[in-house]
Amino acid sequence: MRKGYITVFLTLSLTLILSLVFTVIEGARISAIRMKFECVADIGMNSVLAEYHRELLEQYELLFVDMSYGGSHANIGNTEAHLRNYMQKNLKPEGGFGNGIGVRDFLAMSVDAVHIGRYSIASDEAGAVLKRQVTDYMADYPVGAILEKINMGVAQIERFGLESRDIGAERAHYEAQIDEIGLPVEEVEEGVFEEVPLDNPADAANATRSSGVLNLVLENPSAVSAVKINGSNYISHRSRMQGTGVSAEASAVSGNVNELVFQVYLFEKCGYYRDEMEKSLLKYQIEYILAGKDVDWQNLEFVAKRLLLWREVANVIYILSDSAKVAEAKAAAGALAAVLMCPALLEPVAYTILFAWAYVESLQDVKTLLSGGRVPIMKTAVDWKTGINSLTNVRGSLSADSAGQGLNYKEYLQIMLFLQNKEKRAYRAMDIMEMDIRRTPGNARFRMDACFDTYEAELSISSRFGYAYEMSRSYGFY
Repeated sequence: MRKGYITVFLTLSLTLILSLVFTVIEGARISAIRMKFECVADIGMNSVLAEYHRELLEQYELLFVDMSYGGSHANIGNTEAHLRNYMQKNLKPEGGFGNGIGVRDFLAMSVDAVHIGRYSIASDEAGAVLKRQVTDYMADYPVGAILEKINMGVAQIERFGLESRDIGAERAHYEAQIDEIGLPVEEVEEGVFEEVPLDNPADAANATRSSGVLNLVLENPSAVSAVKINGSNYISHRSRMQGTGVSAEASAVSGNVNELVFQVYLFEKCGYYRDEMEKSLLKYQIEYILAGKDVDWQNLEFVAKRLLLWREVANVIYILSDSAKVAEAKAAAGALAAVLMCPALLEPVAYTILFAWAYVESLQDVKTLLSGGRVPIMKTAVDWKTGINSLTNVRGSLSADSAGQGLNYKEYLQIMLFLQNKEKRAYRAMDIMEMDIRRTPGNARFRMDACFDTYEAELSISSRFGYAYEMSRSYGFY
């Protein structure tokens, strides 16, 4: 009888012990499921970021994931599928524990849902996401001296109204005065009268205005690149995919985007006239960002015309303040037969000569800049290159000059880029990136608005043992 009591006691004791053991095992299973869910989520989301676009990093130092993965259809669903696949493989790795014959999976987990609801696309907020990465990349770049020079140049442009003053209207005002006064007449034979020709040297100079700036200032205009693109294929011209903008986490880490730093970055990564890049489709990329034309020639012509405008305003300001040159122009005007017969023409003719002289000097300035030389924004007497005789032989009077003082072509471009609308600047810069990346193997359909750098995923898993969990995680390049 005592042995029976012992057996019942042991049975009751084992029941309690086994209950405790099974409870501990089940608790371990729950903890293991939670821990594995955390680990698999981290591995999966990091694996998605590991698929960053290699060419974009190599050429532009930017870390973005292309949602098209080299295909033709870009959407966040592709990334969700990649994330699900990474998580599922890490939950049940091939050849790992739980796949052997007769071995039971202690956790039996599977992915139920993967949803990416928030993600920052490169082109969001007019390129703010892209610029955030650029600001991070340029953090240690010595930009101080460059930025100081740009700021000083912009201040002079604005102070003297080089961008806003209408020199053409001022020139037309003096030409209209000549028309109002009218030319004197002389009798060439009895009863026959003709106007005395004005023979204004300014007319010969102004006649070249329709020739095109590049044709006047370049030694060999045919050497200018004529590469042509179809602008409608690029991001600045098409409707764009939208993300959720700069994430709060990335913004907190990076701080404010510096537009000047972004501009310095563009000059590091993009080519321009006389400093082209082999990788580029368009050879004059900075000029494209400024002009947005489909042909290299047109972009360079746009910049040259703007330079000519700036130089003409600056040179008019100077020449009207130079008493010696004003006296020279009045002497040239006073020597004309029509002016001798009609002194009222002296003042307006002299001013048309001064404006034409400033124009020829401006052509010389643009030629100097495109030849690699330097031109100050505002000149003094020692900086002036042309004489009054150059008005009658404009092309022959211009000479290539790679010396001088002041700013060079690149620095004038930097000022132009700073003055440009920042949204246009950002989207056209992304055009350039698309052009160049599409030239690399496997990237024919690459789009900047298909690239994200941060994302937030809502994940859920379940276990065959009746457990289910959800979590939300944010990951990105910041």
